[in-house]
Amino acid sequence: MASTSFVRGKATLPDLAYDYGALEPYISGQIMELHHSKHHQTYVNGFNSAADAVSEAHAKNDSKAAAAQAALLNFHGGGHVNHSLFWENLAPNGKGGGGEPEGKLMTAINEDFGSFNNLKKQANAALAGIQGSGWAWLVKEKTSGTLSVVTRANQDPVTGNLEPLLGIDAWEHAYYLQYQNRKAEYFDAIWKVINWGTVAKRFDK
Repeated sequence: MASTSFVRGKATLPDLAYDYGALEPYISGQIMELHHSKHHQTYVNGFNSAADAVSEAHAKNDSKAAAAQAALLNFHGGGHVNHSLFWENLAPNGKGGGGEPEGKLMTAINEDFGSFNNLKKQANAALAGIQGSGWAWLVKEKTSGTLSVVTRANQDPVTGNLEPLLGIDAWEHAYYLQYQNRKAEYFDAIWKVINWGTVAKRFDK
């Protein structure tokens, strides 16, 4: 995906378009710094390590060893892709973040959810229903263009006939330092910093 970054086949940590503290008070600078520079970097490192192990296994014609890396590639690769999309989903409130979507995207949301508020309610309910760690996504079906909300466990990416438009991270590392066990408050707050311009560009594609 265009949102992920690679150098000579290696995954690399993408830069943010805003400072770590730019999303406060909705997401603290401390959370953003740890989330981006530590957690996301771990997924990048894990993916590169697993990819190297696959290359070495293929060089030795060891298909069993290569297959053993599949789960790590999915987990760390999914973590890299998901977070790369996530950072682009966000912008400081009043500076591209928050408010409501416009244009064709808003028309589609009204058609498929009834209203923007219904979308938020459905997404927040999906987030609250995640057992353990995972993500909720606003997705567009590639063939019909229909919008829906889906969840994915752990770092499983959105694939197949669904195009991810907007992802919300429900892992504890995304909110716990600020909201502790009050994750519903985080789910409400993050809408204040959603970059609808980015979501609309993905929708238009």
